[in-house]
Amino acid sequence: MSERHTYRVIVRGTWDGLTDEARARLLAEATDHGLTSMRFTEEGSLSYEPSPLKHFSMRYVVVSDAADGEEMAAAIAEDRAETALRTLGYGFTGLKSTVTDLDTMKINVKPASRR
Repeated sequence: MSERHTYRVIVRGTWDGLTDEARARLLAEATDHGLTSMRFTEEGSLSYEPSPLKHFSMRYVVVSDAADGEEMAAAIAEDRAETALRTLGYGFTGLKSTVTDLDTMKINVKPASRR
């Protein structure tokens, strides 16, 4: 069995070709998709600013084979984002991802202060 890694992926994009209905829905739900909604989940969490309604990001947790690397994690997250956005009827363009491998991330621990 191959080693599995957990990745945090941020998929960013630009709204494109939104219908009037989709735009109205995004604006009505904007408070649910602000800074406080930013969480990394398997299903993804959508966040955006309502003014101007231009860019968005989606945050995902992806678990995949370590041998497949960050490129595969990005591809999986982008596929999930495309599927979710199309299902919701939102037009988009220019998806780009930033990937962090949680299993190889270095954590700096500060020594306890001496008093």
